[in-house]
Amino acid sequence: MVRNLTWRAVLVILSIVAGIFYLIPSITDNLPPWWKDNVDKIHLGLDLQGGMHLITEVQTDKAIENTLSQYVQTLEEVLDEEKIPFIEITLRKGQTIAVELLDQSNNEKFAEVMKKNFPALSSLKPETGENFYRPLFGLDKNEIRSVKDSAVKQALETIRNRIDQFGVTEPNIQRQGEDRILIQLPGLSDPERAKRLLKQTAMLEFKLVNDEDSVQKALEGRVPPENEILYEETVDKETGIVTARTPLLVKKRTLLTGDMLVDAQPQIDSAQYNRPYVSIKFNAKGAKIFKTVTTNNVGKRLAIVLDNVVKSAPVIREPIGGGRAQIEGSFTLEEAKDLAIVLRAGSLPAPIKILEERTVGPSLGKDSIDQGIRATVIGSLLVLLFMVFYYKLSGLIADLALVLNMVIIFAVLAGFEAALTLPGIAGIVLTLGMAVDANVLIFERIREELRAGKTIWASVDAGYAKAFSAIFDSNLTTVLAAAILFQFGTGPVKGFAVTLCVGIMASFFTAIFVTRVVFDYFVLVKKVKSVSI
Repeated sequence: MVRNLTWRAVLVILSIVAGIFYLIPSITDNLPPWWKDNVDKIHLGLDLQGGMHLITEVQTDKAIENTLSQYVQTLEEVLDEEKIPFIEITLRKGQTIAVELLDQSNNEKFAEVMKKNFPALSSLKPETGENFYRPLFGLDKNEIRSVKDSAVKQALETIRNRIDQFGVTEPNIQRQGEDRILIQLPGLSDPERAKRLLKQTAMLEFKLVNDEDSVQKALEGRVPPENEILYEETVDKETGIVTARTPLLVKKRTLLTGDMLVDAQPQIDSAQYNRPYVSIKFNAKGAKIFKTVTTNNVGKRLAIVLDNVVKSAPVIREPIGGGRAQIEGSFTLEEAKDLAIVLRAGSLPAPIKILEERTVGPSLGKDSIDQGIRATVIGSLLVLLFMVFYYKLSGLIADLALVLNMVIIFAVLAGFEAALTLPGIAGIVLTLGMAVDANVLIFERIREELRAGKTIWASVDAGYAKAFSAIFDSNLTTVLAAAILFQFGTGPVKGFAVTLCVGIMASFFTAIFVTRVVFDYFVLVKKVKSVSI
């Protein structure tokens, strides 16, 4: 029995050492570098540290439109390869592709090509007339569901990449429902900049400028086929207000997109009055396309378009090899840095809309911390005093186990890099009560056994044995409830569930295992004649 006690005592000591090891970095920074590098401190949640809470919605219909736009471009290439002449291929309302064939004798061949190359497109009722036959296509239901799901997943990853490069520590970014994303940014000092960074789609396109046709006629409504009007904006660097919008007539066809970027960095042009710009680098395929585009269009202007706004439209002086280019504009250095971030992180597959926004100030967080600590300290002291007053030395043993319980809880939060929230503090306070409740059940059982005339060892053994089932059942049901809250809850509810789960398991260990080791030590090793209970 004593040998059994030895390994249990070793386990308790190891638990205490491990708890202190993980907890100390949250208390002081005066530690060796290897300690601070390997053990993180407890992170405070949004409600304690202050910051921004956003719920965004991914505009998945736009993802469908973007997918169909890519199909239009691919379909043009396939029909050219198959030598099927067509008048035009258009995208209607972002949901339907219309193909107008030049010769209806190619209808059967066209149908075979579509079935072979575009299985995700389902055929709709065609438009027919005396002189035309216009097949219509749309994405089938499975593909629509897949595209929308993929858009949300890609948006989630893109947002996470942008936030990581933005420098926010311990952000909480997770999907909610079918098309919503929860974003929590603790300790954020510039919420407006963060919103701009998140909302920017960052769809980078290179298109040729049409300098042959009149921009004025296009503005009057006579836009040439396969052309569109885009604007180059001039922004005041101090106020951020758009001071001028210059219309440009550009070709609709996109020659190159930002999908082929491998790097983007903010730079300063010392030759142009220290103007900031963004240097970009393409992958091998993009570099090849960019060289071909610049070789075939020397003397023409190439518009660099970001989210349908022309950032610059330089004249192509000579073929550009090496896969490098630069985006110029009326940037501040901060704007150039943010643009580089979103380009490196990748474009959003669809725009996002902010549905809910809350900003928590650091002063409110400080008040919450102070009140939470005050409530925890007062509650703990009252419990500790009650246990000593009512159960004497046995109560003191329970108090020591309670302190160890707190150490283990905070050590686990630090070890798993979980965030401590205000509801989490409430979960810890609730855990304290449940930990004491377990010891109360055990002590009352021991009292009953002692009154029945049993020996000290028999009373202690029976007390723990008879109270175990009740303690186990109550803790199990609480853990199951907390697990359900964590699975289906959001934000504060999850914070409460995490600390409650950790606290219940820690209190079960300290109330059943640790206190039993102490009692067994005094009864079996010290051979005490009575128990102060």
